[in-house]
Amino acid sequence: MMDAPKKTAKRVPTAVLLLNLGTPDAPTKPAIRRYLKAFLSDPRVVEAPRLLWWLVLNLVILRFRPAKLVTNYQKIWTGGESPIRRITEQQAAKVQAHLQSAGYPVTVYPAMTYGAPDIDTALDKIASEGIERVVVLPLFPQYSATTTAAAWDALHRATCHRRNLPEFRFIKRYHRHPLYTEALAQSVLDHWLSTGRQGKLLFSFHGIPKAYIEKGDPYLQDCQETVQAVVTQLGLSEEEWLVSFQSRVGREEWLTPYTDETMKKLGQQGVKGLDVICPGFSADCLETLEEIDEENRENFVRAGGSDYHYIPALNDNEAHIQLLATVVAEHLY
Repeated sequence: MMDAPKKTAKRVPTAVLLLNLGTPDAPTKPAIRRYLKAFLSDPRVVEAPRLLWWLVLNLVILRFRPAKLVTNYQKIWTGGESPIRRITEQQAAKVQAHLQSAGYPVTVYPAMTYGAPDIDTALDKIASEGIERVVVLPLFPQYSATTTAAAWDALHRATCHRRNLPEFRFIKRYHRHPLYTEALAQSVLDHWLSTGRQGKLLFSFHGIPKAYIEKGDPYLQDCQETVQAVVTQLGLSEEEWLVSFQSRVGREEWLTPYTDETMKKLGQQGVKGLDVICPGFSADCLETLEEIDEENRENFVRAGGSDYHYIPALNDNEAHIQLLATVVAEHLY
């Protein structure tokens, strides 16, 4: 359980926004097209000349890509719901319960940078309750302009038309928090306990263009610090782990090594036993459930590998909820 707030602290009613990336509303072409248009139109995500990119996005990508993704989204849709939306809502409810049980007068709202539940709706509810203090926690442990800064921009868009603004506290990152490292390491240990330990542990992070790093994005350093903290906690030798970057698109160079190419290489080397964890994802989604647990599993096995295991994201497990609640509590007063 969390420590109770200090008796000297003024307990101001506060709203908390847990922000994740987003999701289509349904596993259908129209819904996927709407989501991709919002996501890929963001200049934080794609840094390209706007007119040229508008033509590529609207005349090529949005015409063909949604149809290719329908089957992938249908595979992960459960109970008529997107997994990332369901998990983010569960996280919000559990973080609120944690904080309220420790005496903090907070209400926690889930929201997405792109899609529903949207930030505007959450802010409407907050305003209707007369709450004038908001803590915003983007659910991206490692900072990147493509994710965390995009969430900041979305928050700005949702507030720029509002006359009476609340006070905001925006949390930039939390990858150095010891409870984050402990939660990741424990998830690996729990997985090993239930399925057995494989020969290698692969950390797969979402990639971004290499040029973004060269322009000053600290994402790569954050990822490296995350990995080093976890392998130190687990006591792994250099030969027992490796890092890769997934989900690249387009022709420009992204952060390397690429996850799909790494899977094929490991399979060709005859690696027997591979555990894969995706520390940058706070909730399982298309990129973990389909791309990692299915597509890249197939890449590995087809190339000759065996005993492939995906370690789920932290999702709403107790250690993760404790971490998120603690991070929020540290910014409440």
